[in-house]
Amino acid sequence: MIWQKKEKTEYQILDEKYQKVLGEKAELAYELEEVKASMGQIIEQDVQIRELHESVRRIKHDMKNHMMVIAAYLNEENYEQAKAYTSEILDKLNAVHSYIETGNSLLNHILNEKLNLARALGISVKAEIENVSFAKMESLDFSALLSNILDNAIEACQKEREPELQVRISIKRGYEVILVKNMTEMSVLKNNPELHTTKESKESHGMGITQIKAIVQKYNGLCDFYEEEGWFCVSAFIPI
Repeated sequence: MIWQKKEKTEYQILDEKYQKVLGEKAELAYELEEVKASMGQIIEQDVQIRELHESVRRIKHDMKNHMMVIAAYLNEENYEQAKAYTSEILDKLNAVHSYIETGNSLLNHILNEKLNLARALGISVKAEIENVSFAKMESLDFSALLSNILDNAIEACQKEREPELQVRISIKRGYEVILVKNMTEMSVLKNNPELHTTKESKESHGMGITQIKAIVQKYNGLCDFYEEEGWFCVSAFIPI
């Protein structure tokens, strides 16, 4: 009996060690996946920045020629052509957007990807971004939170005649704050106060609002959905 008791104890010790090793392995595997994801984002950001610099370089190279064309139109008093040509140049300049750099690689990735998508869809975008880390949040949670808020706003913008999106990320009174606003001609909360999905497939859609609330609650934060002066607003406050 003593021998069996001793053997059982040794077995328990070995099992505990084994479980500990398994746990450490799982943690290392998770950290490895995070590093891989981070590296992928850094590579993608590098490509985007290089493309931006190349676009700016081409514009600078062509600017002298553009000025010569405009000067020629003006010398001929062909003001309508000069105006049209200038407008065309401004359109090209407006199509080149600066790369948002926040010091947070994940935030950089999400913001640049989503805001570039919005612009490609013809949505006017304004962004005010402070250097905010959201250090207490797990990467998956932060990505899901910000992506859902922006996806919902972009989708809503596509229903408007003059779509406009505003994004503000800042620190306020001990909170890291995400505020996203989209212009709306009709009251969303009046017609749909519970913000239920209006899509046909409720299995694959409509989880965005629920997920936003759940993630914010997980970090003991606050979120609000409200309207002001023709804007539908979503705010998330995460304690620092």
